[in-house]
Amino acid sequence: MHVLATAGHVDHGKSTLVRALTGIEPDRLAEERRRGMTLDLGFAWTTLPIGETVAFVDVPGHERFVGTMLAGVGPVPGVVVVVAADEGWRAQTGEHVGVLDSLGVRHGLLVVTRADLADPAPALAFARERLARTSLGEVEAVAVSAVTGTGLDELRAALGRLVAALPEPVTDGRVRLFVDRAFTVRGSGTVITGTLGAGTIRTNDRLLLAPAGTEVRVRGLESMGEHHDEVAAVARVAVNLRGLPVEDVHRGHVLITPDRWALTDVADVRLTSLDPADLPGDLLLHIGSAAVPCRVRPFGDDTARVRLASPLPLEPGDRAVLREPSSRLATGVVVLDVDPPELRRRGAALTRAVELEDATGSPDVLAEVARRGSVTRDRLVALGVLGADDPVPGELIVVGEHLVDPSAWQRWGKDLASAVDEHRRAAPLEPGLPAKSAARVIGADDLRLVEALVKDSGGALVSRGGRIARPGSAPGFSNAARRALDDVCKRLEADPFDSPSVPELAEAGLTREILAAAAAAGMVLRLPTEVILHPGAPEAARAVLTGLDQPFTLSAARQALRTTRRVAVPLFEHLDALGITVRLDANLRRVVPAS
Repeated sequence: MHVLATAGHVDHGKSTLVRALTGIEPDRLAEERRRGMTLDLGFAWTTLPIGETVAFVDVPGHERFVGTMLAGVGPVPGVVVVVAADEGWRAQTGEHVGVLDSLGVRHGLLVVTRADLADPAPALAFARERLARTSLGEVEAVAVSAVTGTGLDELRAALGRLVAALPEPVTDGRVRLFVDRAFTVRGSGTVITGTLGAGTIRTNDRLLLAPAGTEVRVRGLESMGEHHDEVAAVARVAVNLRGLPVEDVHRGHVLITPDRWALTDVADVRLTSLDPADLPGDLLLHIGSAAVPCRVRPFGDDTARVRLASPLPLEPGDRAVLREPSSRLATGVVVLDVDPPELRRRGAALTRAVELEDATGSPDVLAEVARRGSVTRDRLVALGVLGADDPVPGELIVVGEHLVDPSAWQRWGKDLASAVDEHRRAAPLEPGLPAKSAARVIGADDLRLVEALVKDSGGALVSRGGRIARPGSAPGFSNAARRALDDVCKRLEADPFDSPSVPELAEAGLTREILAAAAAAGMVLRLPTEVILHPGAPEAARAVLTGLDQPFTLSAARQALRTTRRVAVPLFEHLDALGITVRLDANLRRVVPAS
């Protein structure tokens, strides 16, 4: 299917033309038919002689409904501009064409209606000349009369040529469907309609309704009056959603693929016509069927920051319109960045203007990663910077799902080494910089980045026990503490379970801090209640306990190990945690055979 929108002055025959082409009444409201004027969006479809199906989004022409016109035109790739032969180019024709130019619409067809009432040549020539100045450029033109049928066959042929020239849709990409209608069908529930510009929707798909982020499930699909298991872009589609009250969805809401879009309430844009300084602060941003209040902060000659009242799923390259509802002031915008940096320092706006001078809306993956230092692949996909199936540039460093800029990687390595040395000076008893602290140093929230940096240090750093240190480094004990620890270690070498008592440790000057540092350095095994054992005590215990009748009591084990209950209780809790022993009941344990 191909989707086209109509555009043109009120009462120039847009709906009549659609009706003549399709046999379908696009004006669905009784008031529209009574007044003979389109008040809301209408929809109809037909099959062209070339065998292609084309659907029409019929938009209102009255100046009071420009916002509705934008909702209809926004998602479609091509347009039919309608001008009446007996009236020619009028104010709303110009306003509609201005909207098309702002949106960068490049595919269109000029149709001069009412050729039975006046010579179509003057209107046709004037309209073609005006359209040539816009993004539509040189367009094919057809004169018709919907009343007599004159020119309708030529129009169908011209429509065939137009749809053949439309860009190929992306059917395997992420879904973004702007809602233009929401209603209830008895027995089915909530149904929304819209123009699917990219991707494919299937029954039972899980989608999100933005901006609320509500998860919805696709119950059924309909396109061109027929039910389908899936509908691919570009298409008019009605989506029956399971478990969503109709009052929770409105025109301008968006159905999106979960985890593949980033909702943003701030974006940097390029204006296509007006100077940013000429814009008032409060405007509406029109994109798709959405119209969101926003404030604009000018940057450079044609760039600005737009801050939205509610978030939208935007991507670089999006075309939108900034408009003041109370006047005809409007300008097109190209979205450049949907995750722009904060402007915290004096002069940051000027710096940002310089950065945006050459931005086109087609983001550079390397530049985007360099700006952030590190970013996950999924985040880049959600921001529209990287396609889901795009290869990762070979210049980037890949750590799990993280993509890291090489310059940032080198800087992080230096910063981490400096932080390790500084921590050593500030806390000499500690065996190294905690890994979580190391992650904060490089501004990361994933410890795998820290581990990868350590591995890439060429042996300059080591990771042990959740700490980052220099190789061979040990806690900086005083001479007295070192002598006391040496005495304890010799005692434990002779008997791994001969733990010094707490008073003995205190008399030797071995504080809790010193003992913790010695344990972290692997010199001793430290258990609760300051039970200090040889580091090899667990395996030594396994060897002794394996020789006992299984299962055994704590008393039998204590006697076999020749130690006290003060030592045996925390030791066996430790052995249970290591999986060396297993507790069978309140009194009995057994040794777990070594694998």
